[in-house]
Amino acid sequence: MNGNLNAVILAAGKGTRMNSDLPKVVHKCLGQPMVHYVIKAAKDAGAMDVCVIVGYKGNEVKNAIYDIVDFAEQKEQLGTGHAVKCAKEFIGTDGDTIVLCGDTPLITGETLSKLVEMHRKLANGVTVLSAVLDDPTGYGRIVRDAQNGFVKIVEQKDATPEEQEIKEVNSGMYIFNSEALSTSLELLSNDNAAGEYYLTDTIALIKKIGLRVSAYAVMGDTVDEIRGVNTQEQLKQCEEIMAARGE
Repeated sequence: MNGNLNAVILAAGKGTRMNSDLPKVVHKCLGQPMVHYVIKAAKDAGAMDVCVIVGYKGNEVKNAIYDIVDFAEQKEQLGTGHAVKCAKEFIGTDGDTIVLCGDTPLITGETLSKLVEMHRKLANGVTVLSAVLDDPTGYGRIVRDAQNGFVKIVEQKDATPEEQEIKEVNSGMYIFNSEALSTSLELLSNDNAAGEYYLTDTIALIKKIGLRVSAYAVMGDTVDEIRGVNTQEQLKQCEEIMAARGE
């Protein structure tokens, strides 16, 4: 028995580049708020409960969501690690927790199910959803060792020229052992240039306490699933892809 599977969805951001007063995740994609598709994918993958982290215009986000979910509030935008920590009571220590982004409407339950399956088969502390892209510019890179094992995630700005050549990138979506996630969130530091708590830092912490970390890579036709929406143009592109998928 693997215990519960729950999901936390990050939806607190403003989305400045959308040039709109609306919170980013409530912008509609084929008539539905973006975040709806992420909630659906989590439930399709077997998540029993879903917690949406709200922040900017939180009530508008709550009012736009008609799915049955829990909510947690991130009152200050102090980074992705801080956002997830706002749902610490929801996460608890039982089973596993998928962490998703509210602005990735193309993610599917099928891909998340494969992520869950790999994570549980290997008894991982955390499994990163990655993607192999022709153009990895802007994404954190997945560094692997000679045996193809996961080593670390390196952000583009911190990557060496060699690391910048890596095509496998971090999607920003993960599945954690809930107890490992709760423990690592307590150990997070904001000792960095931005003064923020990064969720990616939990991965190194989980590795340090001796738990296994892996990355499950999507490639080929499925790489579109990790697309985040930051602009109206990207929203339009997602609508086109979704329409082509027959949704």
